[in-house]
Amino acid sequence: MRIVHYMRWIMLVSGVLTATMVQAAITPDAALQSNFGETVSGPLAHLVVRNWGALIALVGGMLIYGAFNPPQRSLVLIVAGASKVIFIALVLSEGTRYVSHQAGVAIAIDSVMVVLFGWYLVAARSVTAPAAPVPTRQSV
Repeated sequence: MRIVHYMRWIMLVSGVLTATMVQAAITPDAALQSNFGETVSGPLAHLVVRNWGALIALVGGMLIYGAFNPPQRSLVLIVAGASKVIFIALVLSEGTRYVSHQAGVAIAIDSVMVVLFGWYLVAARSVTAPAAPVPTRQSV
C-alpha cells in the first residue's frame, strides 16, 4: 500500500510539527496564550506547562526517530497516536472553549495524523503478515 511507502515523510513532517511544542518548555505563558487563549500563573503552573511542552517535543522526536527506523515505527506510532487522541479528547471535553485558538488547529492536524498512523499500522500489518499455510492432504 502507498501509505507504507510514504510513512517516512509523514512521520518526519508529523514529528517536526509535534516538536514545535518545545515552545511551551521555553515560554510557557506565550504557548498557553497562543494555544488556549489563557495563561496560568505561579511557579508550579510554569513547571507543569514546561514539562508538558518537553514531553510533547519528545513525542515529536520519537516520530522523527521512527521515520528513519522502520522496526520501531509501530511502537512510536502507537505512543504518538495515543498521546494525540488523549489531547484531542481532553480539549474537546471542554466543548468549543479552546477550538477558536491554535488548539483548534492542533486538533484538526492531530486528527489527520491519528488517522494516517492508524492506516499505516493496519496496512503495514497486512503487508508484513506471513501468508497462512495452505493445508495439504497427507496420504496414508
